Amino acid sequence: MLSVAWLVPAPEAWAQEYVFNTVEIDGNQRVGDSAILARAGIRRGQPVSGGQLNDAYQNLQNSGLFESVSIEPRGGTLRIQVVELPTLNRISFEGNRRIKDEALRALIDSDERRVFNPSQAEQDAVAISEAYSNEGRLSARVQPRIIKRDQNRVDLVFEIFEGDNIEIERLSFVGNRKYSDSRLRRVLGTKQAGLFRRLVRRDTFVEGRVDIDKQMLRDFYLSRGYVDMRVTGVNAQLTKERDGYFVAYNIQEGQQFRFGNVTLVSQMPGVNADAYRDIVKVRPGVVYSPSLVETDIARLERQAIRDGVDFMRVEPRITRNERNLTLDVEYVISRGERIFVERIDIEGNTTTLDRVVRRQFDSVEGDPFNPREIRQSAERIRALGYFETAEVNARQGSSPEQVIVDVDVVEQPTGSLNFGGSYSNNDGVGVAVSFAEQNFLGRGQKLSLAVSTASEATRYGLTFVEPALLGRKVSFGLKLDYAETNSSFASYDGERLILQPSLGFPVSENGRLQLRYTAEQSELIARDSGTEVGNVIQDDIDAGEQLSSALGYQYTYDTRVTGLDPTAGVLFQFGQDFAGLGGDSKYVKTTAKVIGEKKIFNEDVTLRATLEGGGLSWNSGNNRVTDRFVLNPSIMRGFEPGGIGPRDLSNGADDPLGGNLFVVAKFEAQFPLGLPEEYGISGGVFYDVGNLWDLSDVNLAGGDVVGESGSFRHVIGFSVFWDTPVGPLQFNVSDALRKEEFDKEQRFEVTLQTQF
Repeated sequence: MLSVAWLVPAPEAWAQEYVFNTVEIDGNQRVGDSAILARAGIRRGQPVSGGQLNDAYQNLQNSGLFESVSIEPRGGTLRIQVVELPTLNRISFEGNRRIKDEALRALIDSDERRVFNPSQAEQDAVAISEAYSNEGRLSARVQPRIIKRDQNRVDLVFEIFEGDNIEIERLSFVGNRKYSDSRLRRVLGTKQAGLFRRLVRRDTFVEGRVDIDKQMLRDFYLSRGYVDMRVTGVNAQLTKERDGYFVAYNIQEGQQFRFGNVTLVSQMPGVNADAYRDIVKVRPGVVYSPSLVETDIARLERQAIRDGVDFMRVEPRITRNERNLTLDVEYVISRGERIFVERIDIEGNTTTLDRVVRRQFDSVEGDPFNPREIRQSAERIRALGYFETAEVNARQGSSPEQVIVDVDVVEQPTGSLNFGGSYSNNDGVGVAVSFAEQNFLGRGQKLSLAVSTASEATRYGLTFVEPALLGRKVSFGLKLDYAETNSSFASYDGERLILQPSLGFPVSENGRLQLRYTAEQSELIARDSGTEVGNVIQDDIDAGEQLSSALGYQYTYDTRVTGLDPTAGVLFQFGQDFAGLGGDSKYVKTTAKVIGEKKIFNEDVTLRATLEGGGLSWNSGNNRVTDRFVLNPSIMRGFEPGGIGPRDLSNGADDPLGGNLFVVAKFEAQFPLGLPEEYGISGGVFYDVGNLWDLSDVNLAGGDVVGESGSFRHVIGFSVFWDTPVGPLQFNVSDALRKEEFDKEQRFEVTLQTQF
């Protein structure tokens, strides 16, 4: 059957109008009549339609001031009846242990002494639940409840059930062939639940961390030449007991690419590419990394600024060679847009001075605008550690040829008070208290005070650093250090006071030079009469207080972080101190160190080689044991502090004398032990060979000295490294393959440092 219905429009109805000469308002106590009328939008004596009456009702109902509203027209009188929402008297939290009340109050928008809004309380409960979810407690529940008080007041109580952590029971990867699961797990910020799961906060599943971890994986592969690497998906599944997650990352690694042909061309009139060709450091055959390309571009643009070439831009053009798995890079020099920096606006820095932020920019007002430099400046601002967030954006200025750089920051605490403990065979049990401020008085200066006490050593120190002296890339440091020692490895006590101001500045991309002045006052102190002291040491004690005044320098070259190869790096240090600018001594002291590191077997094994040495050339004054080199286990393992080198056996003593010359070579490998990596336990083997000798310019009269000519000692050993939640713990077990009969061997060593 087919039926058709015809719809005929009804005649338009005339809207009814009201005119109210009287408005009666009941039920209001806090909100005045005039305020209610103003919110309702009704005036006495003016025509009001039915739609306007409905709008008045909605306005009052949505004002957040009333629990209920009724509007009733009675002839020429409009009656408004309201029930006011209560005043929020007090906000409290119950059941919370993981998150403190102060942190929860910062999450909610409900305020005491204001009108209670039920919908706002529900939103606050959701915000608290999300905070617990970010802590990995996905089962947390929050229930807002009210307790009625007199005078139309209520207390708001958030009843919190925190629940248990939803831990990550297993982090795994699918599709990874080049790197093992254990290596990739070390890349992620999220960690797998392990032995100390109650102390580790990063082993809980937080959905917001997934994107960050994916980017960290992507950056890891890109820096190693895997330009096609993709994270195709992340699967997170709850365990049957619903108390943990199995998280799996699906990966497509792709092929590793290396740099092919690296060329430089200029499309900018007046700029010859040949003049900049030597600045490009990347060479064919090196594993491709975007950061190396960015570094080359930044280097080229900085050189252009030095040459007075404005608006020069460098664009990399990448060409893939699938057959030989290389990427040809062509740096194209071109002229950028003629845009200038009009000004730099900084907001949000209530403590940090503007100049601290401004000196992170190489550009100032009126300089050509370089987007790459602005991005690098933003990274430098974030790296300061002064701000919780830092956003740097550019917008058009007063004309199309000018831009304004906006810097919006949110400050965070930069001071810390640390209590620490340590234990070692050499110094015993120690307690350390330190105060550090990374942004002193908002000037970007660093100030630290430290007190450390151990059973055989006490130390007090003050350090101050101005990172940009007079607004330039020159750091000024001041170190004041006082130490007392009563080591069981020596027959005397010692006191030492050091004052050391210094200047440091970069001399190359990876090189830095420090110039310093060192004033040192030291004294050797005899113990009670029952302690036997050798004649050589007795001469040092009889010399009393000695003052040395020295000018020195130290050059450091470090590619372990910024080098071309992310799996290898070199540290080189060379320094000298020239004493004789006043004081009681005149000498030249030289030290040098070279460290080479390389990660092999898919970066699961770290190889490290260290060569370290020093020489002391004495001219005048008392050449004492505290001035000479004394080898500690941190320099050469397998022996006590001062356990190798010349010794004085006179008067029944056995005193280490140190030496004017030393050299130590160390070879070590660190590797996994096959234990779950979340335990943080790894192993290592090492081989140390070293020598300490020469007592030239030392008064040996009356002494029974052995070992002056020196000999090379050889030590092999095994290490266990344990990254515990309370600090790094290291065990060394060693055996001396070659030593002298008078050496003091130390077969077992354990060190632990922590802050709490």
